[in-house]
Amino acid sequence: MGRVIGIDYGSKRVGLAVTDPLKIIASPLDTVHSKDVIEFLKNYMKTEEVEEIVVGMPKNLNNEDTNATPLVKAFINLLKKNFQGLKIILQDERFTSKMALDAMIAAGSSKKQRREKGNIDKVSASIILQSYLEQTK
Repeated sequence: MGRVIGIDYGSKRVGLAVTDPLKIIASPLDTVHSKDVIEFLKNYMKTEEVEEIVVGMPKNLNNEDTNATPLVKAFINLLKKNFQGLKIILQDERFTSKMALDAMIAAGSSKKQRREKGNIDKVSASIILQSYLEQTK
């Protein structure tokens, strides 16, 4: 039984999250530079079985594309090219950064930890992934 990876893609940083083998809980995995994410995923998949990748799709409040949407679509094409046969799912990512910040505050993270944007990115990825898991149950 493989894991599911969640991705919060950004032009500079990419937040990554992963499920447990039973696909019940999403946890932050790492934050990597956007140019290194494909290599990171290839290395990760050498040691862990992955069934699906869930990518956060940026939309604005009226469900239209944002400035970041074309970047994410290009990244999805790159994923499809590099991981043929792996299921790639798009998940609404509206409000995930705000939710990540709120979750970090509730968990008692320091201001220094919350200012580190990489931390917010990987928590956002876990929120995107957990939302997907809850929708598929």
